[in-house]
Amino acid sequence: MAETKREIERKYEATGETPVPDLARVPGVAAVVDRGVMELDAVYYDTPDLRLAADALTLRRRTGGDDAGWHLKFPVDTGIRDEIRAPLADTLPGELAGLLRSRVRGGEVVPVVRLRSARDVRHLVDADGTLLAELSVDTVHAERLPKGKGKGKGKGKGTEATWTEIEVELADGTDPALLDAVEKRLGKKGITPSASASKLARALADTGDAPRPPAAPGEPGTAGAAVLAYAREQIEAIVAQDPAVRRDLPDAVHQLRVACRRLRSAFKTYRRVLDRDVTDPLGEELKWLAGELGVARDQEVLDERLRARVEDLPRTLVLGPVKARLRRRHAARGRSARHQALAALDSARYLSLLDGLDALLADPPLRKAAGRSAEKVLAKAVRKDHGRLATRIERALALDPGEERDLALHEARKAAKRARYAADAARPTLGKPAKRLSKRVKAVQSLLGEHQDAVVARGAVRELGLVAHGVGESAFTWGLLYGHEEAAAEAAERELPEVWARASAPGLTAALTR
Repeated sequence: MAETKREIERKYEATGETPVPDLARVPGVAAVVDRGVMELDAVYYDTPDLRLAADALTLRRRTGGDDAGWHLKFPVDTGIRDEIRAPLADTLPGELAGLLRSRVRGGEVVPVVRLRSARDVRHLVDADGTLLAELSVDTVHAERLPKGKGKGKGKGKGTEATWTEIEVELADGTDPALLDAVEKRLGKKGITPSASASKLARALADTGDAPRPPAAPGEPGTAGAAVLAYAREQIEAIVAQDPAVRRDLPDAVHQLRVACRRLRSAFKTYRRVLDRDVTDPLGEELKWLAGELGVARDQEVLDERLRARVEDLPRTLVLGPVKARLRRRHAARGRSARHQALAALDSARYLSLLDGLDALLADPPLRKAAGRSAEKVLAKAVRKDHGRLATRIERALALDPGEERDLALHEARKAAKRARYAADAARPTLGKPAKRLSKRVKAVQSLLGEHQDAVVARGAVRELGLVAHGVGESAFTWGLLYGHEEAAAEAAERELPEVWARASAPGLTAALTR
């Protein structure tokens, strides 16, 4: 069974003769304990075109030391990675393979680099002997492995490199400020931070070709280049959020769903730039994927909302097993929703979508407008989506309160998202005017989102109240919650004209063209 460890570390340049200063003088460190030298042997795996390394992921099979096994590392921030460990095995464990699926697809990972390290370890401990950090002086020998080495397929020899580096890794629960103090002490002795983010990055750079960032598509300044750059950003987000969803990380489902929506929206908004014969089928598949993920996300939002409503009620108004019924509902529907989301990510249909998105970037289906000025083409598209939003808002506000108006406001919310996403995509080209428009339309979207959440919650509360009543429980609290949601929806409707007035102010869209 795989386990996850948050790795917070810093690396420094060194040579075999670099002296390590006395770190017992660092505030908080009472002693430095010599733990001896251990021999580590790790083979790093990647796709033949180094897709993992391009995204700063590392996958290795390591022997030696006290953590032998398979290790998969995801970047979190500078110097911070999540390391997912699985027991030592001859082949890649299935749990780790699943986390790599959005990048590896139907291919396989192969050995690319072997690192053999002599690790001289020191423990930095406090006055109670508690481990604060581990410092190691690593003498590393890297060997670039020919493709297929170990499987009888490769020919030729890999190149080699050797270096020494100092690594300082925090123990769990230690204040990260300790790293600053250690770095200050090392700096006084002329020891500087490493230029490479990881051993693998240095090994690839020193022994052959390292992965290169993809070239910017299209002619600079054209509509095609601007739209494709935005599309690439969303596609990369989909690929990156896939393993986060599988790991059940907070907000991962939401972020993956947003990337799908943004990309699909861009295909619609900028249909004069990208050929609809290609983008429409991809848009339908993105809609499918967002829908499969939406069950989990919508359930999460609704459950959080209802729990918060109940917590805000005085105890004297919570009659019957209200909280228990919400917990059971969350557990049952949450498991089903997560199963549905993971089934979608494991499907052949999803992999086909990812391949289709890659093909779009590799061979963009550009139309005539793609070669025109990005400023003019994008500004026109943004204004068109804003006008579409205006039509839907005006229609909804003209209706009497009720179900028809609720549906019209929901459609307006969808139009607000599209208008906002269009402005966001245009921000690198149009600058502050697009940013200002996006911000004001986002306020409209958020208000309409609150209205829709209240409408959905109202329906769920009614169902829960009917079930409670049917088994002889008090339905008083459910009725109270229904009233709260009804009031929330009405408040959003009252506020909408003022918020929309700011988002439709004269000159707001005209400013898009400088």
